[in-house]
Amino acid sequence: FHLAGIQLAPKEKLEIPMLFMPTEMKIYKAVVIIHVMRENGENWPYEVTAESSTDLKRNVIVAENGKTQGILWIYPINGTPEAPQQKSVVIRCQARQRLEQRVELLLIGVIPVTTALPDAGNSATAGTDESSITPEVTDGSSATLEFLYEVQYQSDEIRSQLESLVGMQLVEKEWDTESRIVTLIFNVVFSPTKPMRNEAMVVIQCTAGGLWKFPLVFIATEPEVDDVINIEAVGLNKESIVGFKLTSQTR
Repeated sequence: FHLAGIQLAPKEKLEIPMLFMPTEMKIYKAVVIIHVMRENGENWPYEVTAESSTDLKRNVIVAENGKTQGILWIYPINGTPEAPQQKSVVIRCQARQRLEQRVELLLIGVIPVTTALPDAGNSATAGTDESSITPEVTDGSSATLEFLYEVQYQSDEIRSQLESLVGMQLVEKEWDTESRIVTLIFNVVFSPTKPMRNEAMVVIQCTAGGLWKFPLVFIATEPEVDDVINIEAVGLNKESIVGFKLTSQTR
């Protein structure tokens, strides 16, 4: 679309509303071009010469007399569709035990590509646990899909509690070309040291476009009783003493 005739006072801000309504899980690209001219139609006295920088030549419109007629600002826009948030995956383990669980995550609406995509590298998000890799998912043809995944925590406090207790690794992937559903199977390891309940988020991004988020709920239940201490009475109003040893779990 095209808008014209917007007048701006000196140092005034220009707000451009954006509406993004994707219909498929793929990358959408657009460009916003802002063309500024003087209200009275006169040119700016600055002349663009052969010695001017390349960026300046690209971002100005030059009149026949060599003076600046207009200024351009060009902003590339990349839109990544995000799937609706999925149901929470609950991982439950007794404290002081170790659990390995297979978790299947379904990516619905994946768009196949005809050629291999370049490695997008690990994503970098402040305050997240980056476990990103780029596995390939193929259907036996030339179509190749690459994915990035990472575990994000709601706060630094939750991160400090879960980071050393949780491990996640992609072990298998399946690609259904008819339904356009990719199934990623992860091996999740959870080894809590005390009772807790915390949440995290697995964020998966396809390099061809699309973002999926899967909430994870980690629940550690009460541990088993270590032992039973029996104290035998030696008589009424007499003190009984029993000794036992404690072993530190952190040393």
